[in-house]
Amino acid sequence: MTAGLGRVAGRLSGGRLGSEIQVKTRGEVEAMRAAGLVVAAALERVTAAAAVGVSTKDLDEIAETTIREAGAVPSFLGYHGFPGSICASLNAEVVHGIPAATTLLADGDLLSVDCGAILDGWHGDAAVTLHVGTPRPEDAALSAACRASMWAGIAEVRPGNRLGDVSHAVESAVDRADGSFGIVADYGGHGIGTEMHMEPFLPNVGRAGTGLRLREGMVLAVEPMLTAGDPETDELDDEWTVVTVDGGRAAHWEHTVAVTDHGPWVLTAPASDPSAESDS
Repeated sequence: MTAGLGRVAGRLSGGRLGSEIQVKTRGEVEAMRAAGLVVAAALERVTAAAAVGVSTKDLDEIAETTIREAGAVPSFLGYHGFPGSICASLNAEVVHGIPAATTLLADGDLLSVDCGAILDGWHGDAAVTLHVGTPRPEDAALSAACRASMWAGIAEVRPGNRLGDVSHAVESAVDRADGSFGIVADYGGHGIGTEMHMEPFLPNVGRAGTGLRLREGMVLAVEPMLTAGDPETDELDDEWTVVTVDGGRAAHWEHTVAVTDHGPWVLTAPASDPSAESDS
């Protein structure tokens, strides 16, 4: 789940942005990895179930069941009043879409699913963008560019780098993509640990060599959001769902990543993914 700016940031973070940046011990990062595996499992099951005719509420129930079966609790459910265990953002919805039994997936839909879990007091947070039925080529390009920009940012989550290096890597990857995509600048990544939204805020645009210096034990949620058209957004009357103003489609990818002396440790990657393993 994203941390935004202004009013949205205050609501999502519960006013905690601005508190001291949390640096974890190795054992605490390993505890976050356990929470991350729960998130990964929930997203894998949701991905497998996302098909034509399935409701976003069905997907929400699958995620919640997976999380609770693992002995964890959903981070999002009840968070400042949010009514779901996932955010299910469809087509022109960028982030924070509310799951509903009346929202049925249709062929060609583009669905972003954001999911969080708390295990033994530690949070994991990740998001994927899914194609329902037959993908549209332009949607595939948009999602691929968003995912690639996330991985470019993750590669910079290293001791001694600065926060601006991560932001700049995300932005530069989008600039290199084969397409003209907008970066949603008012929402971005965040610190994470014993709370879902912590300092620092991680913009998806930035200048290399600037900002907070990263050190071992910091954990960041890296999460770009791209649009097929203008990146300007608005919030619907439900006070959660963020949509593109021009109706263009959007993609959202996210992983929770620890800073280690051996490089980025992707805490929310599936166990089968090599990027999930730390070198120590």
